[in-house]
Amino acid sequence: MSNSIIELSDIHLNLVGGSGEVNILRGVSLHVKEGETVAILGPSGSGKTTTLMVMAGLERPTSGSVRIAGNDLCAMSEDNLARFRRTHLGIVFQSFHLVPTMTALENTALPLEFAHMPRARELALEALEAVGLADRARHYPAQLSGGEQQRVALARAFAARPRVILADEPTGNLDSETGTRVVEHLFSLQQQHGTTLVLITHDKELALRCARQVRMEDGRLVTPDTTGVAENRP
Repeated sequence: MSNSIIELSDIHLNLVGGSGEVNILRGVSLHVKEGETVAILGPSGSGKTTTLMVMAGLERPTSGSVRIAGNDLCAMSEDNLARFRRTHLGIVFQSFHLVPTMTALENTALPLEFAHMPRARELALEALEAVGLADRARHYPAQLSGGEQQRVALARAFAARPRVILADEPTGNLDSETGTRVVEHLFSLQQQHGTTLVLITHDKELALRCARQVRMEDGRLVTPDTTGVAENRP
């Protein structure tokens, strides 16, 4: 039995556009062990974010297999995928994705309430405290700086104690100093909870914070998966 919590096997994703079929992902295989930190590097358009979307069940591949914690995401209905994400996955986007009409506390509590978890507000406040924002709990996103908004997004992602965090360019919209603070919180929370982390970035220094780095080009992983479970070369 595999000890990998994330298993992508021979993932292809083809989309039909105005000029015909476009191959977005071309046979991506990647296995990530429980508690491991992995950075996916590559130029814009290489398929990094699409790979993350496939891992999250937000994009269905044309072919191949996606298993998270032993669950076959390709076999799930949209409703079951949504329920699965609430309890197993935390996702951090480059553009924060906070609800503008909700306070920091309400944004952080939202996935907990969707998952019908008890003490949702209390857990959300604890998550905000972990990123140094308990005093900003009643502020709305427009009243927060970009760095504070991303820290709220981190609190929201970790609040339900998911086994996997997927982070897509989490510092992409932040200046260097603010980004560094967000990164420190991200890795501190990851280590505290032993969470599996997959990080999409173009920043080589940030990628080196992860235990393993893989590189994508033209929809393929060009750096071999060195877990010993799978290997993917163009």
